[in-house]
Amino acid sequence: MTATGMLLTAANAVAADNAVADEIIGRPDFKSSTGVFDTDALMACGRLGGVDVAPDGKKMLFSVSYTDVAKNKSNAELYVADIDKPLQAQRITNTPKSESSAIFIDNGARIAFIYAGENGLPQLWVMNSDGSDRKCLSSLEKGVNGFLFSPDMTKVMLIGNVKYAQTAGDIYPDLPDATGRVIDDLMYKHWDEWVTEIPHPFVADFNGTELSNIKDIMIGEPFEAPMKPFGGVESFAWTPDSKGLVYVSRKKTGKEYALSTNSDLYLYNLADGSTRNLTEGMMGYDTNPAFSPDGKYLTWLSMERDGYEADKNRIFVMEMATGVKTDLTKDWDYTVEDFSWRPDGKALYFSSYKDGVEPIFSMDFKTRKVSVVVDGLYDWHTLIPIGNDGLVTMRHSMVRPDEIFLVKTGKKAARITALTDINGEIFAQLTPPVIEQHMVPTTDGKQMLTWIVYPPKYDPSQKYPAILYCQGGPQSAVSQFWSYRWNFDLMASNGYIMIAPNRRGVPGFGTEWEEQISKDYPGQNMQDYLAAVDYAKDKISSIDHSRIGCTGASYGGFSTYWLAGNHDHRFAAFFAHAGIFNTVAQYLETEEMWFANWDMGGAYWEKDNAAAQRTFAASPHLFVDKWDTPIFVSHGEYDFRILASQGMAAFNAAKLRGIPAEMVIFPDECHWIQKPQNAVLWHRLFKRWFDRWLKK
Repeated sequence: MTATGMLLTAANAVAADNAVADEIIGRPDFKSSTGVFDTDALMACGRLGGVDVAPDGKKMLFSVSYTDVAKNKSNAELYVADIDKPLQAQRITNTPKSESSAIFIDNGARIAFIYAGENGLPQLWVMNSDGSDRKCLSSLEKGVNGFLFSPDMTKVMLIGNVKYAQTAGDIYPDLPDATGRVIDDLMYKHWDEWVTEIPHPFVADFNGTELSNIKDIMIGEPFEAPMKPFGGVESFAWTPDSKGLVYVSRKKTGKEYALSTNSDLYLYNLADGSTRNLTEGMMGYDTNPAFSPDGKYLTWLSMERDGYEADKNRIFVMEMATGVKTDLTKDWDYTVEDFSWRPDGKALYFSSYKDGVEPIFSMDFKTRKVSVVVDGLYDWHTLIPIGNDGLVTMRHSMVRPDEIFLVKTGKKAARITALTDINGEIFAQLTPPVIEQHMVPTTDGKQMLTWIVYPPKYDPSQKYPAILYCQGGPQSAVSQFWSYRWNFDLMASNGYIMIAPNRRGVPGFGTEWEEQISKDYPGQNMQDYLAAVDYAKDKISSIDHSRIGCTGASYGGFSTYWLAGNHDHRFAAFFAHAGIFNTVAQYLETEEMWFANWDMGGAYWEKDNAAAQRTFAASPHLFVDKWDTPIFVSHGEYDFRILASQGMAAFNAAKLRGIPAEMVIFPDECHWIQKPQNAVLWHRLFKRWFDRWLKK
């Protein structure tokens, strides 16, 4: 039985919350009508969530979510499988709401997870490993966003929200229904929300069946733990004796918070309630604490410089007995994405972008020698050791979403076994695109890896339109990533040759390459984009030079807007999503001020700051007089990182200039497009726009 045909165990054949069968979203019966990857195939894909492995290494637990476009929602269910029986799994939940954050407890006999019950608030639940005997453990007032059991299973840390901002009713009790937000400092909004609540860690006693003595260990502190917007349980680590909890926090508020990335690791002592800063004086992001198997060392990811959110991520280690700290990756010129200890404590596994892909590496703890565990044209992520010679991990590529794999290490090449094939039945019906790696000469004499993705059934004797892809971030990898928005499989299958350069600023090519983009937004990386297009026109004879488009989101949207005024007729159409149009406005509109300060070089009013003045003098909005090419603008009104007004201004400028333009504004979306029908609409508009201007 494949994972796509997973069974529901009889023990859990109940519909929670009295749901009727047609309310539960399951795997669709997909049949391709085109033979290539299209929007229908994209929305039919099962999306793997987190994976966990039982302590004995024999079973794994994971979630898969499916989408119902008609109902405009998705739902995740849980599955359990024997690791020694690849491609077999049993579905153990059948509920109308998603289970998440599921892990094994009690040596694999039970499962803990988060679920929103009848009151709609997510809480901590437990059940048997076959899905039976579900029970809600917690009742936090504002729900539970994450949890972590202590090693001895007598305590649990719960992430719950606490009130942060005052309301109008707090100030004037006779106005309980007033909706005005009274604001007196920065960071009043973040990514996609008004900051009215912040997360705190709560610690509770656990006797195996109930929680008691629940305590907010940061009570009264106006600081986040974990840090928003992306922090989770990886921000916490129990001490091996279960008497202390290490947590990550940036203990700053307002303007200081908005300007700094200086987070620290704090050790909370359960016995006396004391807290100690373990990373005092380390000025950048310190995150992801983890103890060595013997408890003698604490390791974590650390950035060096305050205010630089894309600084090199190093693996730091501290000897608990002495407090001595050491950078394990001093001689590793790449940023680390994730790491875990090998069970014997003699090595660490870590993932890191390198040369356009994300392999898994191993580092000898004593010698610091780094070796490759597994690589290939994939991005590998998730590191769960099984014994000292195995890993449960996930991988994806530009043409396949995540699946779970077992990697067995040894003196020879690693043995790789697929443990799931969630979407095998979908991709078996499709002809994939062809991906090539090209080394493009840049204008400053370097070589740039550029991905060229050809349409399925590509015929080199024919002429094809092409699209240049501009990456966001700006320090985000152009690797073998799989995206449900910027999906190269889908774009190429629409009949386009995709050009995806690893331009200056992306990780995976050394610190110098990644850092060059800071304070040089309109500089070398833009020349890299133009070099990639010129190379493709010269080397790939099937590209029609008159039918090349350009697209990107966020910083990629900035790139699209900038290139619209500086492309010398290279492009025939543009499509920008959530892009920066006016850097002066962006500097004051965004929320994470450290980002603008570092990458733009400073404030626009700093007239003696040459780097900042160079950035703002080359803002895309200053080149609108040179716009001469059709442009589509996309933005979400809940995008507080780059406000929708940026997109509206770009659209208005195009229309006032008499340039063909369209715009879609999503009033209920943020920096991303998440609702299923909005996602389908976006993909249809994307295809319609480029088909209109690039296809004969």
